[in-house]
Amino acid sequence: LALSELRNWPKCWTEASQIKKMPFVPESVLKKRRAQAAIAADKDAASKKAAAAAKAKKDVIFKRAEKYAAEYKQQENDAIRLRREAKKANSIYVPPEAKLAFVIRIRGIIGMSPKVKKILQLLRLRQLHSGVFVKLNGSTIKMLRLVEPYIAYGTPNLKTVRELVYKRGYGKVNKQRVPIDNNAVVEQVLGKYDIVCVEDVIHELFTTGPHFKEVANFLWPCKLSSPTGGFKMKLLHYNEGGDAGDRGEKIHELVKKMI
Repeated sequence: LALSELRNWPKCWTEASQIKKMPFVPESVLKKRRAQAAIAADKDAASKKAAAAAKAKKDVIFKRAEKYAAEYKQQENDAIRLRREAKKANSIYVPPEAKLAFVIRIRGIIGMSPKVKKILQLLRLRQLHSGVFVKLNGSTIKMLRLVEPYIAYGTPNLKTVRELVYKRGYGKVNKQRVPIDNNAVVEQVLGKYDIVCVEDVIHELFTTGPHFKEVANFLWPCKLSSPTGGFKMKLLHYNEGGDAGDRGEKIHELVKKMI
């Protein structure tokens, strides 16, 4: 051997021994590591894509909420303006007829006729203290008249609708009762109607929009508590000092006690 090779001999021998000591990794383990790395990369890319889509959707929802707030404010201002104009002209302002009602069942099944029981089933009021939103028209008004001794109903304001949806709102997802704790629950069922957030649901209910039927069917009947302080007299109509029947805009007082 040459002198230079003899000088490098211990170093080469040491490197060779280190190479021999490296652990053997099976091909299956290497394959699994590559697969896991690819899955992690896909997951990271999907999460970044979802975050970007959520940010864009958040901006759209915020703009819709601003538009709805401006619309509600405009309706209030128009009502005030028309009332003042009527007063100035020595006339009376007659507000438009209500289009929405919130119906609460206040009595059980004792002494109930089959017809009344069937109407309550159609209104989805199968349990005591359950409440539903109903679009008022000729047929629904007649149905409510027939079951008046067993229900309390009236025209809810915007605050009442919002509190009911946010505090007692549950959706029907795959025939299951699911709490509406995020906008994804709404979009999953009502996204095909361009209803993607809770504010869209509130707007569709309050204005009785074109997809009111789908939104009302999506909402599970609100399960309310017994009112604070109890009922006055279930067997009497509201006009007689009781609790049953139509109470107009005063329904928000009862809902406030039962939420």
